Amino acid sequence: QVQLEESGGGLVQAGDSLRLSCAASGRISSITVMNWYRRGPGNQRELVATITTGGSTNYADSVKGRFTISRENVENTFYLQMNSLKPEDTAVYICNVVTSYGLYYWGKGTLVTVSS
Repeated sequence: QVQLEESGGGLVQAGDSLRLSCAASGRISSITVMNWYRRGPGNQRELVATITTGGSTNYADSVKGRFTISRENVENTFYLQMNSLKPEDTAVYICNVVTSYGLYYWGKGTLVTVSS
């Protein structure tokens, strides 16, 4: 099993920046893909960004150019750097990993609120 814990959420103003962290524990050697999802008001879960252990990244069109996902394997942590935040980015951000056996594990989420 892999346990995930998000941190870094909070209240910011439009145009500001925020960095989210996801700390992984447990069978971390099995992790192959790391993701950030979000759930906003009235919206289904959206995949925001993904990174593989090889360093390949992908982003949702809504955040491309503003958000950056990165990883620090030694610390068993990955990040979401969010720049030029917009009110529409307000959501609960949830980290997720995929293991080498194809199983998913989820954090509980951290709330990001962006004011106008």
